Amino acid sequence: MKVAVVDINGKDTGRTVALDKSIFGVEPNEHAVYLDVKQYLAHQRQGTHKAKERAEIVGSTRKIKKQKGTGTARAGSIKNPLFRGGGRVFGPRVRSYNQKVNKNVKRLARKSAFSLKAKQKSITVVEDFQFDAPKTKSFQAALSALGVADKKSLWVLGSPNQNVYLSGRNLTSTEVLTNDELNTYKIMNAQHLVLAESAVAAIEANLSK
Repeated sequence: MKVAVVDINGKDTGRTVALDKSIFGVEPNEHAVYLDVKQYLAHQRQGTHKAKERAEIVGSTRKIKKQKGTGTARAGSIKNPLFRGGGRVFGPRVRSYNQKVNKNVKRLARKSAFSLKAKQKSITVVEDFQFDAPKTKSFQAALSALGVADKKSLWVLGSPNQNVYLSGRNLTSTEVLTNDELNTYKIMNAQHLVLAESAVAAIEANLSK
C-alpha cells in the first residue's frame, strides 16, 4: 500500500512511502480494539475514592432511644446509615482499576486501529519538519494546508520536537505524540492521522516484533 508523501504546506514531494500490509492492511479485530481501549480508560481512574462506613464515623455509640414503644423503627447509635451524618452502606472503597491485556492482543489492537484508518483513507504522511519557534499560528497553517483543520487530528512524530509540540498544545482538536507514546485509544479517538515520514518506519519496526 503506497501513500504519497507531502510537505508541511500540503504540496506533493514526488515521493511515496509503502505502508506495511501486515500493520496497515490486516483484517481489523474489533474485540482486541475494545479490550485495549477499555484497559486504557480503566487505567486513567485513580481509584482513590473512599466513603466512611458505620464503623469509621466519629460519634457516640449510645442507643439513642428505647427499643420499643416509640411507634418508629428501632435504632441504635447516631451512626445508623439511615440518619443524616451516619455511615454509608456499601460505599466506594480504595481499589485498583488495572486490567491485564496480553502483549500480543495489544499489538493486534494497534494494527487493527491503523488498518481501520488506512481503510477510511484517514492517514496522511508528511516529510519530517520542524518549526523555528513554537507558534500556534504556524501549526494552524499546517492544519489548513493538509485539509484537517476541521477534524480531530493526531500528529505522530518520529522523535520528540519541542517546538512542534508547543505549537499544537493549545489546539483542542489536535494532539502531538511520538511513536513511543501511541496507543489504540489515541488512534481510534482521532478522525485523521498525520504521520511523519520517520514515524512510519518506527511504527513498523515496533509492531513487527
